[in-house]
Formats: sequence, C-alpha cells, structure tokens
Amino acid sequence: MTEAYYYDVTNWPVGNPFEDVGQVINSMIEDIKKKQNNRDLDEGGKPGAVIYLPPADYHLKTQVLIDISFLKIMGSGHGFTSSSIRFNVPEEDVPNLHELWPGGSRILVDLETALDAPEIEGAAFVVKREGDPRISSVEFNNFCIDGLHFVDDGTGEPNVENTYVNGKTGIYVASAQDSFLISDMGLVYLEHGVTIYNADALTIHNNFIAECGNCLELRGWGQASKVTNNLMGAGFKGYSIYAEHFAQLLISSNNIFPRGASTIEFNSVTRSSIVGNILHAFYAGMVMLKANSSENLVSGNHFLHDHEPWKPMQMHDNGLDDLFGLLTIEGHNNSVIANHFSEILDREFIKPVGAKPVIIRLISGDHNYIATNNTVATEAHTESGDSAFAAQVDSLLTTEVSAPIDVTTVLVEANAVQNTILDSGTDEQVILDQKVNAFRATPSISIR
Repeated sequence: MTEAYYYDVTNWPVGNPFEDVGQVINSMIEDIKKKQNNRDLDEGGKPGAVIYLPPADYHLKTQVLIDISFLKIMGSGHGFTSSSIRFNVPEEDVPNLHELWPGGSRILVDLETALDAPEIEGAAFVVKREGDPRISSVEFNNFCIDGLHFVDDGTGEPNVENTYVNGKTGIYVASAQDSFLISDMGLVYLEHGVTIYNADALTIHNNFIAECGNCLELRGWGQASKVTNNLMGAGFKGYSIYAEHFAQLLISSNNIFPRGASTIEFNSVTRSSIVGNILHAFYAGMVMLKANSSENLVSGNHFLHDHEPWKPMQMHDNGLDDLFGLLTIEGHNNSVIANHFSEILDREFIKPVGAKPVIIRLISGDHNYIATNNTVATEAHTESGDSAFAAQVDSLLTTEVSAPIDVTTVLVEANAVQNTILDSGTDEQVILDQKVNAFRATPSISIR
C-alpha cells in the first residue's frame, strides 16, 4: 500500500460538494473501503484517511454514514457566529450587517426532516457500525455544522427562529465506540448538536456549540471520557450537557452560557467530576445529579443565576421555580466542595413571589459531603434590552447592590440522611434535620 489517503472535497470526481457534500463524502468513504480491504498487510492495512473541507459553504442533502475507523473530517475554521442575534435583528437593520450567516468550513444541513421522525434520520453525520472491534478514532475537527433555521413548533412563538426545533442533528453516533475526538467545531441552529451513544474514551474539546436545542447528549452508557474547554449553551427546551449511565466522566474548564433548560444534568452517573467550570443560567435547575448519581465531585465551579435581560427571550423559562435549587442531588457519597454561587435576582423576578430561593438542594441520599461553598445573594437592578450582546454584558458587569436577598443556601430534604454540611451557610440559611445529619454553620458577621 503506497497511497497517501488525503481527500479534498473540492477535488473529487464524484458529485458537487457545494450542492451536496454528503454525496461527495460518502463516495470518498466507499473509495477508502475499496482500497483498504486488507485486514493485515505488514501489520497494518487499514490506516483510514483525512477528508478536508476548505473554507466555503457546502450544502448537505445526503446524510453521511461513517462506518470505518481512523477517519478524520476536518476544515479550516469553525465559523460560528450568532444566528439567534441575526434572526432577532429588526428588519430595517439587516442591510447594515457585515455578514448574515456562519462561515469558515461550513456545512449547511439541507436534509428534509420531520419533527416526529426518529432523531437519527435528521442527522448530518451518522457514525454506525456493528460487530467487533468497536469503531475507533473517528475525528471531527475545525468546521461548522449549521442547521440554518428553526421551524414552527405549534407553541405560538412569535418568531419561529426562536423555537429551537427543526429535527436536525449535527453528529449522531449510534454505535459503541472507542477514542473518538470532536474538537474545534462550531455547531449552531440544530435541534441536537452532538448525540453519542455508548462512548468509551471520548474527548469533546474546545468546541463552540450554542444556539442548539440541545448541545451535547451522552446517552446509553459510557466511561472514561472528558468534556473540556468548550463554549456551549442550549435553548430553553434542552440540555447544554446531558449524560446518563456514565462513569469516570470529566467535565472541566467549560464556559456554559445561559438559557438551557439545564446546564449539566447527570442521570445515574457515578464517580465523575464537574470541576472548574463557569456556569451561567437564567433558570433554576442548573446542575442536577439525578437517579442515584453517586460518588461524584462538584468542585471549584462558578454558578451564576440571574434574570434573562434580552427582550425576545423573556417570555420563556424551563418551568422550574426558585425553590427547586440551583444544584440538586439525588444520590450517595457525592462531594460538593468550594463552589461559588451568585444568585443575582431582583425580588420581582423571584418565583413564587416572596420565596427564599434555594441554592443547593439535597433531595435524597446519604453520606453526601457539602463543604466550604460560598453564596452571594443580592438584588442588582439591571435593564432589559433589545441587543442580546449589550443587554447581557451590561447585566454581567452590574455589581451595584441595592439589597441582599434571603436565600436557603442548603436544603436537606427528609429523604436525605447521614450527610455532612460544613461552612456552606449560616444557621438561618441551612435547613436540615440535625438529628440525622452533621452540620457546622458558617459564622455570622454582625454589623455594629
């Protein structure tokens, strides 16, 4: 075997990549399989290939099916720009915009989708192969997958571009796999950005996944994977990061934007870590450890909960009130250590009216350890605005405090026993049964 397996979609005899890059990539994969058909040639034989997307707009009308290992699909620019801002700009301002669409090496998902169809049918890229060994080392790097538009979902949303629904998925991995890498990607305006089943040694690193109905979903089961250094933020109906039946999952150094129905949600996840992230949400239920999620570490994160400042999105929420908690736990032997919580809400926006917002809520479980967490809870009068960027930055930079607000920093429910709560709130701020839980209060500071 003497060939170098490097493919350029703009230099291939089958199909037109600008009209249907899916047809072109599928043809390339068939060529790789035809030429690499020897399982053992000089202790090799199937090294895989690189498929390159130069910067341009490529329509995708045919779903790409990847069923070979060691394939890298790469571009030269993730091309993300905010479609949400563009679609909410007043029509009279559109002629003054420098550009209208995401760019870089950009795939425009033109698949015909039905909202009630199986999710896999609306995926631009499907990775699927049965049998042994598991498909391995498939990489997506440095290009944009753009779902283009959201559609009417029947809810009466005045601007259908704000529904976060279109039946489209960027990357859908249906088979158990090993050592996949998704890096430096841009994904925008997809109902599901990345959906992966049965992951082992997966890396999701340095991507920009935002303005999607759901950003990252790790489904089925998984182990020994990492989600690091991403910029990410879902819509009000979906997950920014979701994982189920996972162990040894590291979520670190991400900056997760507000508006997702949840920021990080674990369902039966064990022995995993959420450490050193910036987390921002407009709703309660930011981080949820559900369904007996146990032996997890939540440490060194910054939680910010405030009010949606952008007028087009103020009509939406995730259905949870402020008694639900910013961090909720159902499970055993979890450690919640040295996190910072900023609860910045004017009293008029607290739900239900007059309630004391809950910060950490321990719903069920035993031997959880909650220690040295700090909560800042204040009113901060900020203004709403029509500009998403200006309104949000103004809100984030506002630190003038009109008054503190009363909060419950830790609420331990009756079904949670034999837990330890240390230095995470004063006597007045922590609610628990001290007969069945250990408690040491944060000292109060008296003002003379």
